Amino acid sequence: MQHHTSQHHASHGPASHFEASGREGVLDAFDLTDRVAIVTGGSRGIGRAVAAGFAAMGAKVVVASRKAEACETAAAEMRDRGGEAMAHPTHLGDPEAIASLVSATAEAFGGIDIVVNNAANPLAQPVGSMTPEAMAKSWEVNFRGPVLLVQEALGHLRRSGHAAVLNVSTAGVYTSGAWVSLYVAAKAALTAMTHSMAAELAADGIRVNALAPGSVATQMMLGNPVEFQEAAADAQLIKRLADPTEMLYPALFLCSDASSFMTGQTLVVDGGMTVR
Repeated sequence: MQHHTSQHHASHGPASHFEASGREGVLDAFDLTDRVAIVTGGSRGIGRAVAAGFAAMGAKVVVASRKAEACETAAAEMRDRGGEAMAHPTHLGDPEAIASLVSATAEAFGGIDIVVNNAANPLAQPVGSMTPEAMAKSWEVNFRGPVLLVQEALGHLRRSGHAAVLNVSTAGVYTSGAWVSLYVAAKAALTAMTHSMAAELAADGIRVNALAPGSVATQMMLGNPVEFQEAAADAQLIKRLADPTEMLYPALFLCSDASSFMTGQTLVVDGGMTVR
């Protein structure tokens, strides 16, 4: 399958195409038709919402997460709705699996335009009880894997005319991170790496941004005691957990031409948690 992209990094940027073109032209800025997107952690929660939304907007989506059956179920659902999607089980802690994900994506769809680093490991241990094994496991999935995936995909991203990387962080990086510091510290590192990637890759026409969600009703969150969930919602000005689809829309903005003049930024979508 051929992958059609045009390499254009002119200073005026894609925004010039939207001038005076009315409602349709504005909506076109969010269109992902024929763009190839890898979404890690794409079988559930935020990742599934993003993958399904991108497929609905015309992207060719690769759903990557550890469990093969869950990946295929998600991809099949997107195909049933008229989207183009395939599953590729991937453990982000395994560099060989990451290389396989990129090569399989390029072979199936001819290139890569978008990488969404959403897969995460929520492992939590309090200070004083952290083990080297837990620290390594958290770091490998929450930081090392996303960086290796971008590096592996870099050649393809450089050939895209619409390259975008989205690192899903957490609004927790702007809090103390108490009791979840393994997770928050790794996400803070990923947020810092977002700035560095953006600076180093701008000349290649690759935009890199981060999304920092607040408390979202994912399986990760709903697996906690009810008291924890209530406290998480209460910590926000909007006193509820976000639906995963509420993270799709900012992700679509950051990965489409709608944000063509934006790179190196973290978009906080946290129900007002961090302004309290």
